[in-house]
Amino acid sequence: MSINEKFQEELNNQVIAEHQAALIYTQLSYELDRLSFPGMRDWMQVQAEEEREHAAKFSQHMLDRDARVELRDIEIPQIKIATPLDAFELAYNHEQKVSGMIRNLVAVAEETGDVDSRSLLNWFLDEQIEEESTVSEIIDRIKLVGNDGSGLLRIDAELGTRED
Repeated sequence: MSINEKFQEELNNQVIAEHQAALIYTQLSYELDRLSFPGMRDWMQVQAEEEREHAAKFSQHMLDRDARVELRDIEIPQIKIATPLDAFELAYNHEQKVSGMIRNLVAVAEETGDVDSRSLLNWFLDEQIEEESTVSEIIDRIKLVGNDGSGLLRIDAELGTRED
């Protein structure tokens, strides 16, 4: 069950991108902790772990098909936020970028005739719809309460209950 070289390279790039996403979410958790939003911090930490799981899922698919996973330099943008809204807008923009990468993987899989990756890629297409929807809803709620401290603290408390 070998993988086409072009598709293998794209899968490897996705593994790296998922690790990058984990580090971005980790940095956002630090920033939210600095702003005294422990629930949002915890939400970002859970999200970082989920991104590491995504990297593992892609890696295992490659390894199961005798492909080599090769981690390379992971570039992390400088992240400084002033508000929770800044953090979640950054997260949303990043999720949109990842969604584009997943759609590109689908295109390359189709181009190279890799039907064996179809179920994996379909899972990730669904996952990205969920990711963007969830973060977009949080942004809407933060915008709704604006600078109201009690509203932000309620959202913070709710986001802190996230377990998966």
